[in-house]
Amino acid sequence: MVGVLTVSAASFPFAAAAVAAYTSKAELVFDQGASIPSLDLNGSKTTTEDEIVRVLAKEGGLSDDSAKTQAYFALAKTLPTVTAFPEIVAALDSLDDHLAFRTFLVGHDISGADWIVWGALKGSVKIVGLLKNNKHPHLLRWYSHLESLETTQLALASLSEAKSSKARSNKTAASFALGLQNAVDGQVVTRFPPEPSGYLHIGHAKAAMLNQYFARMYHGKLLIRFDDTNPTKERTEFEETILEDLALLDVHGDKVSHTSDYFDQLYEFALKVIKEGKAYADDTEQAQMREERFNGIASKHRDDSVEDNMKHFAEMKAGTAEGVRWCVRAKMSVDNPNKALRDPVIYRCNLLPHHRTGDKWKIYPTYDFACPIVDSLEGVTHALRTNEYRDRNPQYYWMIEALGLRTVHIWDFSRLNFIYTLLSKRKLHWFVDSGLVRGWDDPRFPTVRVHNYKGIRRRGMTVEALRQFMLAQGPSQAIVSLEWDSLWTLNKKVIDPIAPRFWAITKTKIVNVTIHNGPAEAEVKTLPKHKKNTEVGEKQTVFSSNIYVEQEDAASFDDHEEITLMDWGNAIVRSKVTNADGTITALVLDLHLAGDFRKTKKKITWLSQPAGAHALTDVTLLDHDYLITKKKLEEADDVKDFVTPVSEYREDALADANVLALAKGDIIQFERKGYYIYDGVNDGRREFIHIPDGRAASLASKASSTPGAATPSAKGKEKGAAVGGSAVGEEFVTSALSVPVDTKMYSVTPVYGSGDVVAPAETKMYKVTNVYDS
Repeated sequence: MVGVLTVSAASFPFAAAAVAAYTSKAELVFDQGASIPSLDLNGSKTTTEDEIVRVLAKEGGLSDDSAKTQAYFALAKTLPTVTAFPEIVAALDSLDDHLAFRTFLVGHDISGADWIVWGALKGSVKIVGLLKNNKHPHLLRWYSHLESLETTQLALASLSEAKSSKARSNKTAASFALGLQNAVDGQVVTRFPPEPSGYLHIGHAKAAMLNQYFARMYHGKLLIRFDDTNPTKERTEFEETILEDLALLDVHGDKVSHTSDYFDQLYEFALKVIKEGKAYADDTEQAQMREERFNGIASKHRDDSVEDNMKHFAEMKAGTAEGVRWCVRAKMSVDNPNKALRDPVIYRCNLLPHHRTGDKWKIYPTYDFACPIVDSLEGVTHALRTNEYRDRNPQYYWMIEALGLRTVHIWDFSRLNFIYTLLSKRKLHWFVDSGLVRGWDDPRFPTVRVHNYKGIRRRGMTVEALRQFMLAQGPSQAIVSLEWDSLWTLNKKVIDPIAPRFWAITKTKIVNVTIHNGPAEAEVKTLPKHKKNTEVGEKQTVFSSNIYVEQEDAASFDDHEEITLMDWGNAIVRSKVTNADGTITALVLDLHLAGDFRKTKKKITWLSQPAGAHALTDVTLLDHDYLITKKKLEEADDVKDFVTPVSEYREDALADANVLALAKGDIIQFERKGYYIYDGVNDGRREFIHIPDGRAASLASKASSTPGAATPSAKGKEKGAAVGGSAVGEEFVTSALSVPVDTKMYSVTPVYGSGDVVAPAETKMYKVTNVYDS
């Protein structure tokens, strides 16, 4: 049985909430009037946090060692009362020492002792600050692991949501992890209703995962229902790919249905609301109807007789020339402040064949009419949808009440918005139709085609990173535009431990290198693909006295400088051959394997110049920019005005022969270049798409100064050619410094004046001239 843990956001019991989420043995309910936490479970009530943790840990079957556990519970009770800095540090030192050779405090699995101590640390701002000083690495590792768990993140997110929802309710089930309104275990039914008019994008992925999470948490059911009410845009292909992608995202419905399965019932319900005077037929032109709704003006047909309305609806159903001029509108309100309630359209004509029902129907219900009806008919208990529909929630309930149907609870969450990103299918369609992208599978798209590695999956986003990110976002209702960095950083953590390491050298002004004291003949050695994870496999590396290095590396070498050739050893620069323009064309190095790689400043990648089976292979390295130059498009913005002039960059390179064994979709790392996903062969060359790693340089817009554009980063200075135009060059970055910035900030006189800053004390730091004054 699932209990109820009642807490207050003002005095949040971190340990109790975390263990409740981890064991799934209690639902979290926020009551701002609660002075202490209380757990109702199995008919008994517990009101102290340490006892709550004990009860839930035991109920959840967590490991236990009564003698040791008792000591940690005592420590957790003492920690909040300690104020002296030396005593706090001593306690942290002790825990750090204990965890030096242990994963958890007691036993080999997470126990109640872990949660009670973690909660005590989490509840102290002073202690959390000390942990961030990295003076207690073992304790910090343990602390961070517990906090990074999905259940912990969801419990913490529920706290943030509860704090933001105080004004809405004094007592509310605010937790994504642990609370749906009026939910009954075993009876909850959720649904994910995608329209089969395009591929899943990252926003759909969040909705699907949230719906499944709740269904599983309450041991209920998840329905997948295709909202196929618009024959103009929908295709069977999209249904198939959506189901494939959901399966690979580990989202599995208990039933798959279509709104079109209910067209007969929906038609009968439309007749019902017309006959009861709750809807009417209207032939007002679309632009005029929009204006009238905006200004609160009633349609000239609003008070037509039921007989006239039925006649026009019959014409619509027959698809006659007269019928296609009409639509049916719900008779809700003319001038309600909520414009969604101003007589919305609930039925319209469409003469195109439907991909499932063919020519049977000439009329189709709108989503706002069909969705609440089918939700009620299919037994949905909780309709989860983004809060962009919040104004339409009263409309949803009006439909159910007007038709006398079983009620459905709405639970809304924030839509997932990212900067420089389009989630609108209409705008994405425009990019496809305009030929500005390769198609719906373009790596610049936010679509998540999983089956064939398309959209952001084609750019190297993993399913696991998506899942972790979506669940961590869970309950938030704040409407914000998220940066991509956190998602790509999470993705890097997933791929880094398993991505094999290879080398690639850009071909632009490649440098031939002769190595003295090198092998007389080429030697092939077997090395691990991943130095920290030998399970990734092995690769063949060729060592020879003739190698290639990149121009950028060669130009940085000083005469007689000792450098390190990665995976080989040290070498000393003996001579350079330079063109009149300063380009290095050849180098001579002396191999110095006795040298200490720890003492060199430059560790470089290189490639031998062998023939035969180990010959180097031509590859293309692709990098991508955002499709638009403005972080967030407003309603009045025309997407055509904000298209990034160049959003794909290509660079020719040579790679070692090990990449020939890769399969499409494999993720690798070209050392010193970044992570890449193998995208297959194009025009005889293997193409690799760069995977952002979450760092600012890899995510900043490379676009030049256009309306709404971001400031170009150093990443914009590409060595290769750009598709559709030239890459942003250094001259732009330099000239941008002199461009006045439109800002609301007031002007501030430099604190130290306009001259050079003079250090008032002795320092070993070298003097730096202002870059922009030179």
